[in-house]
Amino acid sequence: MRRAIPGVAVAAWARGLDRSSRAGGSGWVWFYACAMDAQRALELLHVTVFSQSVSPCGKYLAAGNNYGEVAIFSLSAALSSEAKEESKKPVVSFTAHDGPVYAMVSTERQLLSSGNGELKAWNWSDIVKKGCKEAWSRRPPYRSSLEVPEINSLQLNPKDNSILLAGGDCAVHAMDLESGTFTHEFRGHSDYVHCLALRDQSQECLSGSEDGTVRMWDLRTGAQVQRIEVHKYEECSRPQHGKWIRCLATDCDWMVCGGGPALTLWHLRSVTPTTVFPLPHCQQHVMFYQDLILSAGHSPAINHLQISGEVRAQIPCTPRSVHSLCVNERSPEHKVLTAAGSSHKVDVFTNFSYRAFSLCFA
Repeated sequence: MRRAIPGVAVAAWARGLDRSSRAGGSGWVWFYACAMDAQRALELLHVTVFSQSVSPCGKYLAAGNNYGEVAIFSLSAALSSEAKEESKKPVVSFTAHDGPVYAMVSTERQLLSSGNGELKAWNWSDIVKKGCKEAWSRRPPYRSSLEVPEINSLQLNPKDNSILLAGGDCAVHAMDLESGTFTHEFRGHSDYVHCLALRDQSQECLSGSEDGTVRMWDLRTGAQVQRIEVHKYEECSRPQHGKWIRCLATDCDWMVCGGGPALTLWHLRSVTPTTVFPLPHCQQHVMFYQDLILSAGHSPAINHLQISGEVRAQIPCTPRSVHSLCVNERSPEHKVLTAAGSSHKVDVFTNFSYRAFSLCFA
């Protein structure tokens, strides 16, 4: 479970000063302002950025952290030849959820974010005008009204204008974005689900879970098509790290997944692990990109991997643990790779081979 770390002591001190300031005395106002600055500085030390999403125009990057905040950065301003330090700070930020913002995706009109038990939407047209009013909110049909599981993963399915979401209730839910109704529920995992991916050539979804399995689902019928117990394959197994599957990605008949088990490339039709990548650390995010696989996890580096298994490069980054990688494919002019994790800084890579600069939560 991912947890926020609030500045409790400083916050309590600040509330006391606030009461005193209302009682009178301009000196208390100054102390209160200093306390607020100290509280924010402490919060920034403990910021973890779990999620990222690029706006439909490709000019903005949204980043969600463990305090429930979403910060909107202007990529066009930060990449400008006239960029200043202020250009690397949020143009707007708002509180989206009471707890961490675990996942985000963007449609052509809206930014969708998930937290504890809830999916929310925000109109990009309002966000860029610095108006951050919630457009709508939905809760999956949980089995108990007392259940508030985290929603760890979101996956858009443009073929039928739906979104898949999964997390702490061990299920994958499908929601129609037009009507806002939940149409399917995929159950089979025995522990919470960390990640989702679509197969582009078919109506199938893959899910990776804490229970050590990757499962494939038929999106039309809701049936489980395949179940892969990754940790039971000797070449993938790493008992010292556990069996949990934290990340996966697909490309036609290929899948790459990792977490406790080693990051491994699989041929899905034959259910065969073909390449085990020599990475000692647990991986938390992975993607296919051109002729490479990009991954990151429990180390301050982004791995550039070849399909053959060779590690082409390991690019240093700021977060000691990386939770999210994002490639901006929406705007050629602003095409960058961004990496976020256990830091209030989101690293920006302009040519993917070195960190150009960092965007910073303020």
